[in-house]
Amino acid sequence: MSTVTPVTDATFRAEVLDSELPVVVDIWAAWCGPCKAVAPILDQLAGEYAGRVKIVKVDADQNPETVTAAGVTSIPTLGFYRNGERVDVLIGAHPKPVYATKIEELLA
Repeated sequence: MSTVTPVTDATFRAEVLDSELPVVVDIWAAWCGPCKAVAPILDQLAGEYAGRVKIVKVDADQNPETVTAAGVTSIPTLGFYRNGERVDVLIGAHPKPVYATKIEELLA
């Protein structure tokens, strides 16, 4: 079973931009209530899409370079990356089917 991988400013390029798999990047913070609601959904999806999509999380408070580079102004923000390029963004907390649909679109 795959898990959600923590990523930092230092590891973002290797884990996301250079990834051979499509990547979902969850930008979150410990104090963010909606972020806490999203976390277990992403844990489930990481298992369901293991080997096809990588799901990572970036702590917004600890990784300002990544947050600034991604243009994040609100959290949670999920970025969807394919071949090193961000191809979609989803802001806010949503039900699991919304995330699953976005992942399916990422894989298409």
